[in-house]
Amino acid sequence: MRGWRTATEAALYGPGGFYRRPEGPAGHFRTSVHASPLFAQAVARLLCRLDEALERPPVLDFVDMGAGRGELVTGVLAALPADVTARVRAYAVELADRPAGLDERITWRDTPPVAVTGLLFANEWLDNVPVDVAEVDPAGVPRLVLVADDGSERLGEPVTGADADWLARWWPLPAEEGLRAEIGLPRDLAWTSVVDRVVRGLAVAVDYAHTVDARPPFGTLTGFREGRETAPVPDGSCDITAHVALDACAAAPTAHTPSDTPGEAACTTCDPARTIAGAPRPPEHTPHGSSDPPDAPPGTARTPKTTARTPADVPQGPARTPWNTAQEPSGAPRALPAARLLTQRAALHALDITGARPPLALASTDPTAYVRALASAGEAAELTAPGGLGDFGWLVQPVGIPDPLA
Repeated sequence: MRGWRTATEAALYGPGGFYRRPEGPAGHFRTSVHASPLFAQAVARLLCRLDEALERPPVLDFVDMGAGRGELVTGVLAALPADVTARVRAYAVELADRPAGLDERITWRDTPPVAVTGLLFANEWLDNVPVDVAEVDPAGVPRLVLVADDGSERLGEPVTGADADWLARWWPLPAEEGLRAEIGLPRDLAWTSVVDRVVRGLAVAVDYAHTVDARPPFGTLTGFREGRETAPVPDGSCDITAHVALDACAAAPTAHTPSDTPGEAACTTCDPARTIAGAPRPPEHTPHGSSDPPDAPPGTARTPKTTARTPADVPQGPARTPWNTAQEPSGAPRALPAARLLTQRAALHALDITGARPPLALASTDPTAYVRALASAGEAAELTAPGGLGDFGWLVQPVGIPDPLA
């Protein structure tokens, strides 16, 4: 038996792993990117705002972390004005093989570029960074949960060191038997490492999220197979995922140096106790191919999931993953503007995606335009729906510029 972090990494990205399959994430899950081209258009609009804030640099970077099959970066390039497109250097960061027919302007990499001036966008990337699980034993002591390939579990050694510090700071467990937590330190370090590569611009992480004042008492670790929720079994037969402590990630870039421990991280870039713009606990995953209408009512959560992780430009051998190749911050923390947590609903509203219905008068003057506008409004409503995709967390970290979503 082994910890969930090691087991998950092998099950998803090792030989025969779930995300080595040729069908890609879209064959199993429907994310915001797949729900509507409006999502890519909103990201393109954000990149244009950055372009202005950066005073129209000769090269404007767009980095799509955990790019899946390149759907988002392709949509962003298609939505940009020609004068911006001419200066954009687009990267898809993914361990899957480069898809056939992908736009030749897109550079396919298994790690992010060293220096980014522009936008680094991580849509449902952090939830694919494997984490260990802790559970409180009968004596009230948090212990690592060990798992076998068939999904059976037993408790291992007590949580100690940096993991224990992280739990104490970000997910304190009362001494009540059976309570569980996912230890998010690997995600903090992964996020810190990619923010460290942004010279000027913006880093954004979008994911299912929770905050320290509302952690789920039994964690969120779960599995998905063919779009259906299932028990997490680390045998390569299903996806394994868990929601993200985005508030801890937000604090990490200014809290960690290579010698720091999470327990020493008193300096934060946001209030760790706040909820994500007042949002409740994010929705659970829902199946791909749902028959719910685009303007589904609150409570109809939509599918997450992204990113296959098969090595692309590297020789066969031990698989490298973005979180493993970007674990260590490069040096002392930088003085960064405050990070901000908000819901996807608030973020997309700030980018002019509102879901407002077109005026009824348009149906009389231009019926075709009215139908198109109505369909677009339905897609926007899905992306921003309370109880659904609208409750996703957005972590926004400016670097050297004001927050373009403020």
